[in-house]
Amino acid sequence: MYLRPGTLDEAVAALSAPGGRILAGGTDIFPAAGDRPLAGPIIDISRLAELDGIVLGDDRIRIGARTSWSTIIATKLPRCFDALKAAAREVGSVQIQNLGTIAGNLCNASPAADGVPPLLALDAAVELRSRAGSRTLPLSEFISGNRRTARREDEIVTAVIVPRTIDAGASAFLKLGARRYLVISIAMVAAVVAADAEGRVAQARIAVGSCSAVAQRLATLEQDLVGAPARRGLGALTRPEHLAPLSPIGDVRASAAYRLDAALTLVRRALDTCALGAAAEI
Repeated sequence: MYLRPGTLDEAVAALSAPGGRILAGGTDIFPAAGDRPLAGPIIDISRLAELDGIVLGDDRIRIGARTSWSTIIATKLPRCFDALKAAAREVGSVQIQNLGTIAGNLCNASPAADGVPPLLALDAAVELRSRAGSRTLPLSEFISGNRRTARREDEIVTAVIVPRTIDAGASAFLKLGARRYLVISIAMVAAVVAADAEGRVAQARIAVGSCSAVAQRLATLEQDLVGAPARRGLGALTRPEHLAPLSPIGDVRASAAYRLDAALTLVRRALDTCALGAAAEI
């Protein structure tokens, strides 16, 4: 059964029936199906304009669930979103960026999802809606494992919410793969650094993807960086033990040891890039 609701209420009602699957851009669901027909009721949300677009509020930025990566790239956003925009440019080809949605990337919950580390570094939360009402979960709680999320079968993701707590922070996204474009990452890092009036780190946020079943924030490193001079060499403060939250695997793309070493290098480079950007704003 294929349904194409015209309103969010209709979509939520359709999801109350068991087995329903949400179709947004289709950039994950169709490749996963291969040559098999899609099973179960398909709820196509491509007509739901209320789930599209970005709204800049005084204390938060709301990104509609159906917002494409191309829209994120083209929208004028605070500089702390530069890492998310850089990640958006890495999401497949331009055609994929035009169709793929931010919520689809999160709901697919791949350990290598490009959008997750930058959104984790922005303290993003996920808004969900069902017939029973709405709820909001931190992104760190929404993705629970490899291809697993906290979304219930009767819920639809309606938006990604980013608090405006680090707008002026300089951000960076770095990704390592076997080639430059159209590649699943071996390791990737997103970082945001904000400096105080004295040129020292006031806030630092670092998230690493493709090195665990779920992308991880490096909380100890974030704490250790506060008060350090925001200048080139900031990344050198990163020690191997700061990567303790990571649990990389070995696969056809890289060994676990290589992933860990690559992550360390990427974290250091991302922090140096952010430090230079943060210092330039003082």
